[in-house]
Amino acid sequence: MNAIKLEQEILVVLLQLERIDLMKEKIIVGIISKHNPSNTGCRKSYVTDATKQAIFDNGAIAIGILPTQYEIHYKGNDNVWEDDLTEKEKDDLFSQIQLCDGIILQGGREMDNYEFIIAKYCYDNDIPILGICAGQNAIAKALGGTSFKIPNPEKHNISRDYVHSIKIDKNSKFYKLVNKDEIMVNSLHANSIDTCPKLEKVAFCEDGYPDVIESKNKEFYIGLRFHPEDLYKKDENINKIFKGFLKSCAKYKEKCFI
Repeated sequence: MNAIKLEQEILVVLLQLERIDLMKEKIIVGIISKHNPSNTGCRKSYVTDATKQAIFDNGAIAIGILPTQYEIHYKGNDNVWEDDLTEKEKDDLFSQIQLCDGIILQGGREMDNYEFIIAKYCYDNDIPILGICAGQNAIAKALGGTSFKIPNPEKHNISRDYVHSIKIDKNSKFYKLVNKDEIMVNSLHANSIDTCPKLEKVAFCEDGYPDVIESKNKEFYIGLRFHPEDLYKKDENINKIFKGFLKSCAKYKEKCFI
C-alpha cells in the first residue's frame, strides 16, 4: 500500500471518528410529520415551526420523520387503528426512528395509522416520546386507550395563549419536570382521553379532563393535551418540559452508545 493511499484511509477513519463524536454530543429529536388535512392539489407532510424551534432553542437537533406510505389513513376520533404497513414500509419508518434519541408526536386535527405504530414502537423500545394534543391521543390509543369528544369545546378550543390552570399529581413524573402542583396552559382541543391502559392520568383541568398522561414504567412516555411549543419562550415552567424530555433523550443516547 503506497503512502498516499494509506494517508487517505487514515483520513477517512478520522472523519468517521469525528462524526461519531458529533453524534454523541448532539441530541437528535425526530418530529413525526403530519399530513396536511387541506390539500391544494398535492399531498404534503409538515412539521410545525414552533415544535422544531423548541428543540433547537434548547440545544438539540430536530429532524422530520416522514411517513413511508403514500396513502393517507385518517383515523379522526376513531379509537380503532391497525398496523397496515408492509414490512418494507415499517422497516423504512423504524430506520428513521432509530436515527433519533427521542420522538415528538405533533398536535393536529387528524391522526394516521403510522403515528400509532410509532407510539407503540417507542413504548416497546423505551424510546423517549412526547405526545402533544393529538399526539396525546396517539400514545394513549397506541396502547389500547380511547378518547371522546368533549361536550363543551367552546370552553377549551380557544387559544394558543394561556386559558386555564391544571392541577398536577405530586407523585407523578410530570410534577418532577415542572416542580409545580399547578401551572397555566393553553387550550386548543375538542377531544379528551377517556381510558389509557398502561398509562396514568396525572394532571387535570377544572372540568376534570386529563391534560397530562404518563407511563410510570418508562423513562419518558408523556402525553400533553395542551401545546407547550407555543408557551415555552415566555414560561420557564413550560420549557422545563422540553428540558426534561431532552435530558431523557440524552440518557437514551448514552445507553445506545455503550
